[in-house]
Amino acid sequence: MSPVRTYTDWNKRSSDAEDQREPFRKYFFICEGLNTEVWYFRKLIDMRKQLGIHPMIDIRLMEKTGEDESLSNPKALIEFAEEQKQIAANEFDCEHDKMVVVFDADIYKNKADKFKEILELGQKNNILAVTNPSFELFLLLHYEDSYEEIILPNSSAILENKKIGKRRFMAILFTEKSGMNPKENPTIGELAVNVKTAIVQEENLNQNVEDALGNLTCNVGKIIKGIMDDEV
Repeated sequence: MSPVRTYTDWNKRSSDAEDQREPFRKYFFICEGLNTEVWYFRKLIDMRKQLGIHPMIDIRLMEKTGEDESLSNPKALIEFAEEQKQIAANEFDCEHDKMVVVFDADIYKNKADKFKEILELGQKNNILAVTNPSFELFLLLHYEDSYEEIILPNSSAILENKKIGKRRFMAILFTEKSGMNPKENPTIGELAVNVKTAIVQEENLNQNVEDALGNLTCNVGKIIKGIMDDEV
């Protein structure tokens, strides 16, 4: 197993008193994608203090490397997450820390039994951050009024998410709004500045992962809000 790169801002505050202490709780994020989600959560981590996250809470992004970079299947991601918890260098405290596994549900379209198995496996010891059809849905929520003006009118097509040329409908729709290809442009991370807008708009979607199949679904904002509200 290749080592993971762990991104955190916990040790970047040399003049801050909290830098002299260990966090009470750490939220570890492991993502399906190698680019889009990584750019987003890196920026979110950099914004920890601006978001009012408790000073004794740390957010850590675990970036896959080497032979593990290709891991994207949700079952493999969940198993990978469990393995990371057992590695002493990762400093995962089972009593206080949380592991968040981020993945898309679109691969389980018409595979309800398989999806149920994944939920049962993943929810035992982790928090599952699920988007249906894809993470671009969450990103689109960062634009003011995007739910009413873009998502709602295109809800059926988004859910179907057909491939058009080499790209899926959801990705194309996002690029039309943002002017960015989310898999190629690191600037995508800057959308995290508008995460509070995304959190509010996400409430218009299904946030219950149990009902993800057949519904436009996203609970990433809900999880982030939970971290923001965590008083340890």
